[in-house]
Amino acid sequence: MKGIIFNLFEQVVVRDHGEAAWDDLLDATGLDGAYTSLGSYPDEEIAKLLEAGSGALGLSTGDLLRWFGREAMPLLAGHYPAFFIEHRSTRSFILSVNSIIHPEVRKLYAGAHCPFFHFKEAEDGALLMAYDSPRKLCALAHGFIEGAGDHFHQPMTVDHVSCMHRGDPKCLLSIRETVAEQVYADARA
Repeated sequence: MKGIIFNLFEQVVVRDHGEAAWDDLLDATGLDGAYTSLGSYPDEEIAKLLEAGSGALGLSTGDLLRWFGREAMPLLAGHYPAFFIEHRSTRSFILSVNSIIHPEVRKLYAGAHCPFFHFKEAEDGALLMAYDSPRKLCALAHGFIEGAGDHFHQPMTVDHVSCMHRGDPKCLLSIRETVAEQVYADARA
């Protein structure tokens, strides 16, 4: 996994929970935390950090990944504004991941193994996104989608129609803009 993911995770943890929380994660995992954005690191290291973070924050690993993805999106927009500037909607941005964002990521970070997403329009208007990766980081993708919705001021609802964590061969996410009535109901709950 590329170091940029580790760097983003550190930034989000430190921003929301303080430097001591990051140090505690490193102590709990025995990792040194010296990650460069261009470096490549074993996937097991992010798994250890997520496991430790899950326990420390009382969240499932999936919920932690989702939180991380959502909270990292403003940092990504700040670091890479060119990926966002051409888009006026969350849907447009999401659809650019395969053709624009991931090819640029591969240029910037040699050896990056980005997932490839397959998109399809559902009959009900939802955008269906198939995700298949041995890393099984569908919850991170979920969080990135919600973070993109925050960025474009379009709250998004993401449902996992199928999921590798439930034994399915791949993940299928149903993505739609959250309707105002749902936002209101959620706020009242």
